[in-house]
Amino acid sequence: MSSRNALSSANKRRLMRQNDMIMQKLLLFALALCAVACGPSATAPSTTPQMGDGAERQPGTIAPAAAPPAASEWITLFDGSSTDGWRGYNGKTLPPGWVIQDGVLTFNDGKKESDAEYEGGKDIIYAAEEFENFELELEWKIPPGGNSGIFYHLKEGYGGPPEVSPEYQLIDDEGYTRYHDITDYNKSLGYTENPNEIKPLQSTAADYAMYKPDPAKKVLHPAGEWNKTKIVFTPERVEHWLNGQMVLSFVPWSDDWTVKKNSGKWGLAPDYGKFKSGYIGLQDHDSSLWFRNIRIKKL
Repeated sequence: MSSRNALSSANKRRLMRQNDMIMQKLLLFALALCAVACGPSATAPSTTPQMGDGAERQPGTIAPAAAPPAASEWITLFDGSSTDGWRGYNGKTLPPGWVIQDGVLTFNDGKKESDAEYEGGKDIIYAAEEFENFELELEWKIPPGGNSGIFYHLKEGYGGPPEVSPEYQLIDDEGYTRYHDITDYNKSLGYTENPNEIKPLQSTAADYAMYKPDPAKKVLHPAGEWNKTKIVFTPERVEHWLNGQMVLSFVPWSDDWTVKKNSGKWGLAPDYGKFKSGYIGLQDHDSSLWFRNIRIKKL
């Protein structure tokens, strides 16, 4: 082989080694690109806290929908086991005769002989809180000839609750006058026709001496059986319910209300019905009484 041919062969071998080195570098570069592309992706679990996990909302993101406001909760005034919150009107303790029997708030009129030293009214109030606009529910029972009432917006310092508080009337509509003669009382109110009878403004579910219940809607269980009452009070409308039926409604402090107040029984009671908040009360009217499931909701 000539020297010229030997040189040509050496050059070829050098070029081949150079090409091999270039290919190795290209292969390493391609492997590096693959490693970057195949690394942790956008779908990998994020370590960034999500909304609802205690993280602050980032600018530009949409806030989650706010939860609706919670409805007003029922407040239990009597739960069948305790008289906490209850005391006599204008008194400091619960009057004699008011006890719990078999989970029922009971007035036992047989115990009234023991109350000679008691100071305060026999009517009772829930004195733990005053209420303004509300929905009140309770169940009640009276004996034959029984009489009671439910007061609201009641204030103390008066001779008795009726001087100041509206009253949802509770009475034995059918049998009361078999036990009590109301002739003189009704005549004093101007009733001249059958003054010995219970009048609509004096009957169960009436706003006593102000608004009478609708007899077509009124379902009254007889004395000795349980009845259920609901009173709804707002400045726009007052509702009296009896055993699931609304039996009357009126607008408090309206012109019609004012005329009735000033022309009837309450004409000489200037503070009757004027307060817009007050205590809930139960009336002792010289008969045994039973109350249960007393609760109220603020409106």
